[in-house]
Amino acid sequence: MTDIITNQRISVAPMIDLTTNHYRTFARLFNPDIYLYTEMISTGAILKGDTTHHLRFFDNEPPLVLQLGGSSPAELAQCAKLGQDYGYTEINLNVGCPSDRVQFNKIGACLMAEAPLVAHCVRAMQDVCDLPITVKHRIGIDHFDSYEFMSDFVGVVAEVGCEHFIVHARIALLNGLSPKENREIPPLRYDDVYRLKQEFPHLFIEINGGIKTLDDIKTHLTQVDGVMIGREFYHNPMLLGQCNELWGRQAPTHQEIFEKLLILLENFEKSGTPLTLVMRHYLGLFQGLAGSRKWRQALSGQKSLSLSQIEQAGRAVLAQNA
Repeated sequence: MTDIITNQRISVAPMIDLTTNHYRTFARLFNPDIYLYTEMISTGAILKGDTTHHLRFFDNEPPLVLQLGGSSPAELAQCAKLGQDYGYTEINLNVGCPSDRVQFNKIGACLMAEAPLVAHCVRAMQDVCDLPITVKHRIGIDHFDSYEFMSDFVGVVAEVGCEHFIVHARIALLNGLSPKENREIPPLRYDDVYRLKQEFPHLFIEINGGIKTLDDIKTHLTQVDGVMIGREFYHNPMLLGQCNELWGRQAPTHQEIFEKLLILLENFEKSGTPLTLVMRHYLGLFQGLAGSRKWRQALSGQKSLSLSQIEQAGRAVLAQNA
């Protein structure tokens, strides 16, 4: 057994259309301690739509963070209070999404140019909510790409009492790049995030962007307080299991996770949830194993799926790797 690492804050990044409650309850099967995040949910969707639909979650999901998108202090405060009432662990403000759609609504990375407004939003949420209020942001936007710009942003927001910042170690180019391209094209600048921690040692600094392996995680944890990973956790969920090593535990086996998944799917089926609706979240279970491609092909894009079909496909992979 390896030595237990002191910094153990590991998070699954919020991802629109991916980190749904059906994915999160699956992710929790791999590790009891990793922090899970909702998709970014706009204040308008919560306050003007089906609040319960947007905020409900399964019992096994916490520690669970509600990520909000918005720029109205009053609306964000209302939603933060609702998040507390629903039982979330923390509330996070999105100041990192580069999508054109959210920019139009003054949500996401464009807010980095308005640090006083972000501080006002954080203060409004703190005034009505006892949960930690955190901020997820980029290292910069467009031509505001210097370390000093990010440092000034964090300094202003920290003045109102925000103590936890999650930093995607790329700038966001708000015009000309798609959200996918903004996750891949701007170069990673991990050293800027390390420097931020050195400048603000009293703040909790969590790093995000391009992190793919347990060794990567361990390296970053020597410099900052936490690590957030998005699509690598989603497409290769066994990495969540490998992170148990940070707490001095062994990773679960594919067999153990598959047996738990069958119970999960049985419960979904009993509740009336079509298995075709949720199965896309579980296609990465056998990533890296022989037969994983056949597992994905058998279960993706189907008009209907039965529990027996899923069990047969999974047991074939496990038998091939026995």
